[in-house]
Amino acid sequence: MATGNINVSVENIFPLIKKFLYSDHEIFLRELISNATDATLKLNHLVRIGEAKLDIGQPKIEVKIDKDNQTLHIIDEGVGMTKDEVEKYINQVAFSGAEEFLEKYKDSDSKDTGIIGHFGLGFYSAFMVAGKVEIHTKSWKDEPAAHWTCEGTTQFTLEEGHKQDRGTEIILHINEDEKEFLEDHKINELLVKYNKFMPVPIKFGTKEKELPKAKDAKEDEAPKKVTVDNIINNPNPAWTKQPADLEQDDYKKFYRELYPMQFEEPLFHIHLNVDYPFNLTGILYFPKLTNDLSIQKDKIQLYQNQVFVTDNVEGIVPEFLTMLKGVIDSPDIPLNVSRSYLQADGAVKKISSYITRKVADKLKSLFNDNREDFEKKWNDIKIVIEYGMLSEDKFFEKAQKFALYPTTDNTYFTFEELKSEISETQTDKDDKLVVLYASNKDEQHSYIKSANAKGYKVLLLDSPIVSHLIQKLEQDNEQKVSFVRVDSDHIDNLIKKETEQISKLSDEEKETVKTNFESVVPKEKYTVQLEALDSEAAPVLITQPEFMRRMKEMQQTGGGGMFGMGNMPEMYNLVVNSNSPLVSKILKAKDDAKKETLIKQSLDLALLSQNLLKGEELTNFVERSFKMIK
Repeated sequence: MATGNINVSVENIFPLIKKFLYSDHEIFLRELISNATDATLKLNHLVRIGEAKLDIGQPKIEVKIDKDNQTLHIIDEGVGMTKDEVEKYINQVAFSGAEEFLEKYKDSDSKDTGIIGHFGLGFYSAFMVAGKVEIHTKSWKDEPAAHWTCEGTTQFTLEEGHKQDRGTEIILHINEDEKEFLEDHKINELLVKYNKFMPVPIKFGTKEKELPKAKDAKEDEAPKKVTVDNIINNPNPAWTKQPADLEQDDYKKFYRELYPMQFEEPLFHIHLNVDYPFNLTGILYFPKLTNDLSIQKDKIQLYQNQVFVTDNVEGIVPEFLTMLKGVIDSPDIPLNVSRSYLQADGAVKKISSYITRKVADKLKSLFNDNREDFEKKWNDIKIVIEYGMLSEDKFFEKAQKFALYPTTDNTYFTFEELKSEISETQTDKDDKLVVLYASNKDEQHSYIKSANAKGYKVLLLDSPIVSHLIQKLEQDNEQKVSFVRVDSDHIDNLIKKETEQISKLSDEEKETVKTNFESVVPKEKYTVQLEALDSEAAPVLITQPEFMRRMKEMQQTGGGGMFGMGNMPEMYNLVVNSNSPLVSKILKAKDDAKKETLIKQSLDLALLSQNLLKGEELTNFVERSFKMIK
């Protein structure tokens, strides 16, 4: 038996490993199974090239719990190690360069500082949960087995072992305060989380399987059962295959495998497959999306060689696509030692650009191949596309070919089609195209109806980021287009008309009406304006200046705090229709109390139509209405 010191001069190596490696101890199992997988794949390769002339069958990895001895076992049937290889790979190579690293980071508290990956210390993560670790290993070469033991210090023992079968068994003597890792449900949870798609079968216990009934079996005869290995992973997930080898049902089946609790089918998928200038495979799914941006993220899983890394893919996947679901796998994504945090790198930017381009190309082909189907899916995917147009200039350019702008009567236009459609009827006195839109079809119904009656098209733009998007569209079109919400800055003033309405009131009467309204409504909230509208139009309209309302909306969704505005006040225009019979009635009313009641009632009706009448004002309106009926 040989004893010795692990080749590192820093005595407190193990406390530092525990401090620096991971914020979460559970990662040890991922690292040990990754090592076992590497050992198995190495053996497969040696057999394939003819160097190892062995019949290896279908090698697997086994995880076992021994509660009596408080141990956890990870067993592989891979290349194994000789005694010399244990000395080299476990005691020396694992710590090459570690001393410099430890010196550099000894005063750091940063949780994303670490060693694994750079210095081969994946194996040593075992000491985060185990006070003692053993290795029983036998090489595929015809050499004696080896047995290595270490109790969490730099000292070890290495002796000839008794293992008969090829491969390696790691035995972890679990610490008292880490006993959760001796529970079946916990280990099963970790295996499913990190190793669900590892390329080598992983056995964890056994299960019963029903055999098909024999043809001559009686109807009431119970089916026979056999005990089989419980394999917890799928070694050949869909993303590792070529798109040509997969059917639509295969993609749907894999989606359910990824998200077993997700009952809705995805709308469509995008298969990523590139090997130059970087390696990347994956499948992204467009699920049905809501307008809530906050709850959608962290649904894409990042793998490295089929080992789960994280579901926080910020930096690799462009932010607007983090609302999608699916898998990305790349050995070229640079991770730090714990594989938990992405490192900034030029390759990452290239990968992000590739994914953006691939998604844009897929959307364009879906639009070109079946526009009708694309229009049906628009409301379920628009939030991703609009967000992408805002955040990625290259995506914005490509999206011009497939981004849709629906009207309130469910007609869909691309932006170029829309401009062509409304150029004759919706151009202002400065020859600027005026695009009318509604953000809520129900709340703005009366304004939409009025605009449609005049022959205007009204878009329905109801996503939470619409204010930011229309700002970008206006800038991109070099001030030749302006977006105006249908209830903003009364639209009749914005669009050229062949015939203007003439007011039935004299200038003096108009001034009197204005004074009457200003004496009743709060000046700090409303600006009273008289407009000559159709006599059948509403007597009073509430509008909000487009600029003020848009800045307020942008402020609420982020980005509107420019110009040092702080919290912007609620300001409205009170547009009084000087041609309305009710306005004439208010003008002629002799009784001041009656005049005030009519003004308040007409104002409250206008507020009610905008869903702006609430609280005490709504109560007063209801009481006043009953009195007027009486």
